[in-house]
Amino acid sequence: MKLFRISTVSMSLNILLNGQLRYLRQFYDVTAISGAGSELDEVEEREGVKVHPIAMERQISPLKDVMSLIRLYRFFKREKPDVIHSITPKAGLLSMIAGKWAGVPVRMHTFTGLIFPHKAGHFQTLLIWMDRVLCHYATHIYPEGNGVKGDLERYRITKKPLKILANGNVNGVDTEYFSRPAVAAESVETLRHQLGIRDDDFVFVFVGRLVRDKGINELVTAFKNLASTPLSDRAATGVGGVKLLLVGSLEQHLDPLKSAVLSEIDTNPNIINVGFQQDVRTYFALSNALVFPSYREGFPNVVLQAGAMELPSIVTNISGSTEIIEEGTNGLIIPVKDSAALENAMHRLAGDRNLYRSMRERTRFLVESRYRQDRVWEALLEEYRRLERLPEIG
Repeated sequence: MKLFRISTVSMSLNILLNGQLRYLRQFYDVTAISGAGSELDEVEEREGVKVHPIAMERQISPLKDVMSLIRLYRFFKREKPDVIHSITPKAGLLSMIAGKWAGVPVRMHTFTGLIFPHKAGHFQTLLIWMDRVLCHYATHIYPEGNGVKGDLERYRITKKPLKILANGNVNGVDTEYFSRPAVAAESVETLRHQLGIRDDDFVFVFVGRLVRDKGINELVTAFKNLASTPLSDRAATGVGGVKLLLVGSLEQHLDPLKSAVLSEIDTNPNIINVGFQQDVRTYFALSNALVFPSYREGFPNVVLQAGAMELPSIVTNISGSTEIIEEGTNGLIIPVKDSAALENAMHRLAGDRNLYRSMRERTRFLVESRYRQDRVWEALLEEYRRLERLPEIG
């Protein structure tokens, strides 16, 4: 069976589907399609699959979108895939239309997150229309989790069946790679020394893009207030101080942070900004808890990864995050855009040793039992094999 996996930008294939295409290559003739770039080259080398670059714009760009649609159609028409399977919004819209026109029998799209529930007015109407068109041309639709599924149903995006594979998440977690034993203790101590973090510091870590939508404005505000709390209030817990570790790229051109927040990141000695890191495991290993106050997600990998590394998480009450975190069991759940609630949750974790320990003991088990990568891949393979038996392919 000839299978095409498609995303708008190569980073999605490279990071979100890391290892998955190599696994599928054992069973199918796999081609990865996205915009060109070094990360698409990395996919080709690491996953051992064919790649084909087709430029697609993440933003709405009518002329460029038409050109991308034509290129996808021509490639599908020439190569005649049995199945196309897209992730990310623009790749989904264009490839489902092109696939229908080119006569591709099975056209799958996985919704890893939705934008329109968080917009308003004419722009929201346009986004809803685009997702309805996508679903009209798709033959099979897969929400990444129950939160995404609920929004698709609530906004009446499609009447077609919506199927969640396994327990949700597009790729699962490699629990051998994301584990404490996989990180050398010497590496953790070296990094701790380099960053100026003391053994008795309680370290909150954020991993992701440093943009407004990820709740960075609220996070920095909450941490600033938390760090100003007298240390005597935390003396009984053995916590000497608090640190905030920011691991991710700053994208001011896409979704800018407040100038006061940028200044606080630059000048606060307790905030450590290390930028994007290819391997985040050592940063997880020297941290005590993940803070992820995002406004919207599909099914956040970073929360799963942190859990596999035995970190409780503070998350917002959004799709995906609340499917991973159980309040008081493996983390805390707060309202979106509420810096006061975030500060209180951070204070609870840093200030209540028994609460923190009880959560930490459960984190890895919950991830392993629900989101282990091999189980997610097996569920996807089973779905492909089910589709192989359809008359239009057979």
